[in-house]
Amino acid sequence: MRPASYDLLFEPLRLGPVTTRNRFYQVPHCSGMGWQRPRTQAAMRAMKAEGGWGVVCTEYCSVHPSSDDGHYPFARLWGPEDVRAHALTTEAIHAQGALAGVELWHGGAAVANFDTRLPTRGIASRPVTNTAMTHPGQSRLLDRADIRALRGWQVEAARRAVEAGFDLVYVYATHGYLLSEFLDPVANRRSDEYGGSLENRVRIVRELIEETREAVAGRAAVATRFSVDLQEPESYEAFALLAELPDLWDLTVRDYDIEMGGSRFVAQGALEASVARARALTTKPVVAVGRFTSPDTMARVLRSGAQDLIGAARPSIADPFLPSKIESGRIEDIRECIGCNVCYAHDTLGVPIRCTQNPTMGEEWRRGWHPERVPPAKRRERVLVVGAGPAGLEAARVLGERGFEVLLAEASRTLGGRVAAESRLPGLAEWGRVRDWRVGQIEKLAGVSLFRESPMAAADALAVEADHILVATGARWTSDGIGRSRNRPLEVPEGALVVAAEALLSGAQTPPGHAVIFDDDHYYLGPVLALALRARGNAVTLVTTAGRAGDWSGHTGEAQATNAGLLRAGVRIVTNRRLEAVAPGAVTTACVFAGERQDLAADWLLPLTRREPVDGLYRELAALQEAGETPGLKGLQRIGDCEAPNIIAAAVYSGYKAAVELEAESSTLWPWRRDVA
Repeated sequence: MRPASYDLLFEPLRLGPVTTRNRFYQVPHCSGMGWQRPRTQAAMRAMKAEGGWGVVCTEYCSVHPSSDDGHYPFARLWGPEDVRAHALTTEAIHAQGALAGVELWHGGAAVANFDTRLPTRGIASRPVTNTAMTHPGQSRLLDRADIRALRGWQVEAARRAVEAGFDLVYVYATHGYLLSEFLDPVANRRSDEYGGSLENRVRIVRELIEETREAVAGRAAVATRFSVDLQEPESYEAFALLAELPDLWDLTVRDYDIEMGGSRFVAQGALEASVARARALTTKPVVAVGRFTSPDTMARVLRSGAQDLIGAARPSIADPFLPSKIESGRIEDIRECIGCNVCYAHDTLGVPIRCTQNPTMGEEWRRGWHPERVPPAKRRERVLVVGAGPAGLEAARVLGERGFEVLLAEASRTLGGRVAAESRLPGLAEWGRVRDWRVGQIEKLAGVSLFRESPMAAADALAVEADHILVATGARWTSDGIGRSRNRPLEVPEGALVVAAEALLSGAQTPPGHAVIFDDDHYYLGPVLALALRARGNAVTLVTTAGRAGDWSGHTGEAQATNAGLLRAGVRIVTNRRLEAVAPGAVTTACVFAGERQDLAADWLLPLTRREPVDGLYRELAALQEAGETPGLKGLQRIGDCEAPNIIAAAVYSGYKAAVELEAESSTLWPWRRDVA
């Protein structure tokens, strides 16, 4: 039974002509699926509805070919074929008792129209404003005819949305897209009725809300996504002019790095104060996000009157069944979002989103995976899993739920592998949820036996007499300098000091003085280790072959905060240089473009270039298996970083895949269904 304090989370709420069954609202979020993968999209959204979300929305959905955000996978409602594709999603959502929402969108100067090759329309003729996509093309200035056309495109798309079965239709007025340009007092320099005064700049949003309402004709609610911010008083004046027009407000803040901020930089509920001020200005329901994972926080926010529905994107990805778990009182079973933004990263890479916590995300249709159900074992066989890092823990959990007898052996006292080590570093505490949730689930499984401080040699593993062995012994950072930018080991002369990242990760003492981190990894760890060393009192220079520190964090939306945090901490950042040599008191780098060499003063070097799989046990067992000396052993696999070092999400996925496919028939060329637009 759930606590009575959570009851208000399950109260129905009227949204214009429709009613949501509860207060859980999956706001529009990118999926990496878009119009190209309609069945994948439908299955993913339907899983949210099955998990108890009252409203499930699409990602940004283009109203016209002049709003084309390729190569990013966006949705669209341009014609009858799109209506049919969206109907797959709405029908699947409705079958689970939820409402379906569509976020109608025009990108304005933020898109380049790479696919349609139509001129970009914007409030001014200026280069593409999306900083993630620099492009020499410019938008064309919208004239009155263009504005009339825009209003017509919204109306036609709204009618198609109703035809496709949507229950909520959006007017999208934030995130730097076309309507945001009109609202911006700096960007909007028009002298006609759509520029100048606040009333004029808000005019287009008012018209689109009113005309969308007329187009849907009471068959759907009209929602509006809008930004308010305590740092921008005019945003509330603009909101007040529109406050009673839509059936629902989906509110956020102007700074996307706050709205979508990773847990390294932004805490749960960061939008609450800004949204609460706007909520006091309208009688209409308000939804807002905040990376909410705690039901206590959710209930408190609703009781405070700050908002009326709990909006979620990332928490609904990490656990599509979050609402149903709260409803049934299974709070400890919630798979909490860690705020790593790996979901967002893969959309920006143009592929279906994935999740560190939820390895089934994006695989609901393609592989038929379900976040809460796994196929039962055909036979109760014994499986030995060696290593309790993210891959091993996930494999043991899934195998146990399937009904196998599982022996999980961990060489150390501490569970979690790299997650245990990294979650002790600055800003990464929430990443420990990857370990904690899995350990909690495993403790409930009678069929899983855990053995700590149990290092395994080949003879030990075979002595267990398991039917299958999964080796998940992870990987370790090397100190040889081999990586993306160099193929030969670094020569270390006498008196020079090179320290592997493993020393810092293990909590061991590191040398004093000036440390140079050579970051050829380009993700979060180099910057985080730099902050950890600064906290220990070291002077730190971070050298990278990329153009900024933590370059891959641009995909997770954390690059700006990463570099700003390093600079505030006093870390010197040296970009576009590769590691050439190390000597006592110095590190030699070279320009990645011209090759010009330069010495940097350094007491010691930490090269973050490559991880070496700890696969000795696997190789020894594989050799014995090949020689026919492993009688009774039916299967041997290496999983996670032991197979191929990667991000934590890949390790969890590897563990899940190995466990859920154990006993499966041998793979074909395409061991999954292929989606076709």
